[in-house]
Amino acid sequence: MAMSYDFSAFGMHLGRGSGIERLMEDLGNALARAGSRVRMLGGGQPARIPEIEAVWRRRIRELTEEEGGLERALTTYDPPRGNPRFIEAIARLFRDTFGWDIGPEHIAITPGGQTAFFLIFNALAGRMPDGRRRKILLPLVPEYIGYADQGTDGGLFHAVPPLIEHTGPHEFKYRVDFDRLEITPDIAAICVSRPTNPSGNVLTDAEVDRLSALAAQHGIPLILDNAYGAPFPGILFEPATPFWAPHAILTYSLSKIGLPGTRTGIVIAPPAIAKAITSMSAIVGLANPSTGQQLLLPLIESGEILSLSRDVVRPFYQERSRLALEAAAEVFGEDIDWRVHRSEGALFLWFWFPGLSIPTEELYRRLKQRGVLVVPGEFFFFGDDGIDDPHRRECLRVSYAMDRDVVRDGLRLIADEVRACQVPACV
Repeated sequence: MAMSYDFSAFGMHLGRGSGIERLMEDLGNALARAGSRVRMLGGGQPARIPEIEAVWRRRIRELTEEEGGLERALTTYDPPRGNPRFIEAIARLFRDTFGWDIGPEHIAITPGGQTAFFLIFNALAGRMPDGRRRKILLPLVPEYIGYADQGTDGGLFHAVPPLIEHTGPHEFKYRVDFDRLEITPDIAAICVSRPTNPSGNVLTDAEVDRLSALAAQHGIPLILDNAYGAPFPGILFEPATPFWAPHAILTYSLSKIGLPGTRTGIVIAPPAIAKAITSMSAIVGLANPSTGQQLLLPLIESGEILSLSRDVVRPFYQERSRLALEAAAEVFGEDIDWRVHRSEGALFLWFWFPGLSIPTEELYRRLKQRGVLVVPGEFFFFGDDGIDDPHRRECLRVSYAMDRDVVRDGLRLIADEVRACQVPACV
């Protein structure tokens, strides 16, 4: 007799598949199986930077040579909040460097930034004890694909479309439309990534201050996702001061500094929030991975993490961005109607093809058949915003983190498909 499984609402929502699952499947399969045959321009896989990888090799040698070092990294449980010495080092780094009034009670470690957001979002929003439903306000959409399905029963986000500023012949930039931001009683928090994934948009200090003031005025947190941001990994090409406020929830990750496999996220938050995350971490995972914390610990204590971000990581990606933009200008030319968001940070170029005769979901499928992996723009527009603008079906996220020739060849194939699909015959 065939088995039939009845899933709960939680199981149905999280187990039905998602954009982030498809992205990670493509990324993992491409890297594990297809190798160099695929132009992997779709995921958030950080580049392999020789100077950074040399640091990890050095640290592994030090751990194996230090008495008890390897054992601390591999064979012992840390407390659910994270390794106490690592947490103290994080607090001291931000206190001493930026003057933030924080201590270990403000910090919690999670198994990666993705997990941090699952815990934060569901702790603050969704169905409340009194039966109300509260939402997370996204003040600038498109926003990170990995947020979209994190609510345990859906309907977690209220999103606000951006203002679009045309900044050059083939360049544009998103800005927060503050006139459309309304903090209603059902808003539990404001959340934004900086740089914004997918567009690489960097909110100015003034924009962050204004969002912070709105949050404080209404007694809610401002959640700032620093996965690519300041001060580490520091993949920002525009001025951006590291931000903290007593009502802010900040997330950091070791992934984009070059340690995605260690799954280490860092949350800096009001003590009550950090304590709640600690409790949830104990329930769902007992403890957090130790390897990333032990690898990075002396770099946090010495401040080397900041100089590596400033002097190695940021220049590397800024040069990769420049080369990718040069290649895009050459392969797309003037016969295609194309635009790209101003490259201000992160690992991606965010292309907009006005008049594309097919959704980028279909463009993604056609490119995949040609050995190019990208991410269609539709996945980054979510929330109860009611946006049904052609813009959401005309955008494509392309990573420039891979080798120059791979990126250039991938862009050439994208241009071929777009050139064919800006006329009705493509449909």
